[in-house]
Amino acid sequence: MLTITDREFRKLADYIKTNYGINLKEEKRSLVVGRLHHVLEQNNFKSFSEYYDYIISDKTGEAVETLVNKITTNHTFFMREPDHFYYFRNKALPAITAMAKDRDLRIWSAGCSSGEEPYTLAMIIDEFFGKEKCLWDTKILATDISGKVLEEAARGIYPSERTAVLPPQWRLNYIKTIDSEKSVISEKIRNEVIFRKFNLMEKVFPFLRKFHAIFCRNVMIYFDSQTKKELVQKFYDCTENGGFLFIGHSESLGKEETKYKYVMPAVYRKE
Repeated sequence: MLTITDREFRKLADYIKTNYGINLKEEKRSLVVGRLHHVLEQNNFKSFSEYYDYIISDKTGEAVETLVNKITTNHTFFMREPDHFYYFRNKALPAITAMAKDRDLRIWSAGCSSGEEPYTLAMIIDEFFGKEKCLWDTKILATDISGKVLEEAARGIYPSERTAVLPPQWRLNYIKTIDSEKSVISEKIRNEVIFRKFNLMEKVFPFLRKFHAIFCRNVMIYFDSQTKKELVQKFYDCTENGGFLFIGHSESLGKEETKYKYVMPAVYRKE
């Protein structure tokens, strides 16, 4: 296996941090080498310097797409941190629908990975509105920097053991069995989620209207404090007054970092 020099690791880490916000610390060096060594072998690169030059010079975007797919960690599952989903259903949704104009509900799942989070939100929303659902625009925007994981998410196919944690009524209404090992999210729910590739490091977010709720959970653990602070400010700027931000339970926001008001662990509101 090829080794990576201090200089090569720092150049690659600086490129990833500048473009994608991910802070690859020194202890991640072996992880980076392990995830990328097949890419270097397949392309007959003799060093990580050659690979770096290839990424920089490639105009197709394929090289950096492969890099992003390799170095990002897309670990998630249904009903992860369930307190958030219960709060969203019982507290946030009633508050949001009371203030939403034109029956237009705007929810963003940022860093959606393989799709479990936005699909769960879509199920909650469908159950919440019931027969009045058709009167609302409830499409959920789900974004990630990895095109590969977005393709997986859009298919909505999961091992049945992963969907088994969902409430029985949801499994009955929203999950279809493919075979003994796989299940698929119903077309009704899949149609509620719009998957898009998006880099949270964009200087200006291009959204024309603000969101009533933003979920960005267990994403900012990979960012340094300044990157995190700047991202949270961008989230704040594109959140409706009275809207909510949900982050991961392993993450927190200090008063000096944000104008959002603390609601409960990992839940904040714009007042």
